[in-house]
Amino acid sequence: MTYFASTTFNLDPITETYGIPYLEYLAHWLEYLVVAEAPGGELIGYTMGKAEGSVARKEGHGHITALSPEFRRRGLAAKLMEEMSERKGQLYDGYDEEYDCPILDEDRVVDELENQMSEGGVIVDYHGCDFFPERWFHIVFVLKTDNSILYKRLENRGYNEKKLKDNVQCEIFQVLHEEALASYKEEIVHQLPSNKPEDLEDNINQILKWIEQWVKDHSS
Repeated sequence: MTYFASTTFNLDPITETYGIPYLEYLAHWLEYLVVAEAPGGELIGYTMGKAEGSVARKEGHGHITALSPEFRRRGLAAKLMEEMSERKGQLYDGYDEEYDCPILDEDRVVDELENQMSEGGVIVDYHGCDFFPERWFHIVFVLKTDNSILYKRLENRGYNEKKLKDNVQCEIFQVLHEEALASYKEEIVHQLPSNKPEDLEDNINQILKWIEQWVKDHSS
């Protein structure tokens, strides 16, 4: 079964399907593409992964790229994530049914990334940063979202009530920003807005400008 097989659930209004940029995952990490098929051979779900620092902390976080609505709440998402775990070096340590996400072993994650991070030139994207070694980063950007926008965004993703409320509360109290300030020097921690699609491009441009300036300052 190939990723390009015809599917209908990618177009249904309930499913959150990630966009064209995610095809880069296929070019670089094809071995992390996991699909699920119904007994008749119909593609009913798949997830794509990549080898980077987007795995961490014990609360864990993972994304199923697409899963057919009629096959949800049957443990299929957990099975897909378990298969991804096996392919990505056993970085998961179980599955949290309450939060409906993998439990990730942060020590194993750090060990897995250590060599790559020591070479430099790496951008790590994740939903927290307190367990990453301070020596890894020259700058930290924390995305901030308006709570009314965040609530609707997470609700559309199908987050259960507890997971949704805990995420919104975390944003209200700026937990991740405080976590970053406690883990790294205050002068390297910056907040960026993440409320609308235009913010994504603006944030990327700002980060690129910072990288260019850092290279100039350290090229001599």
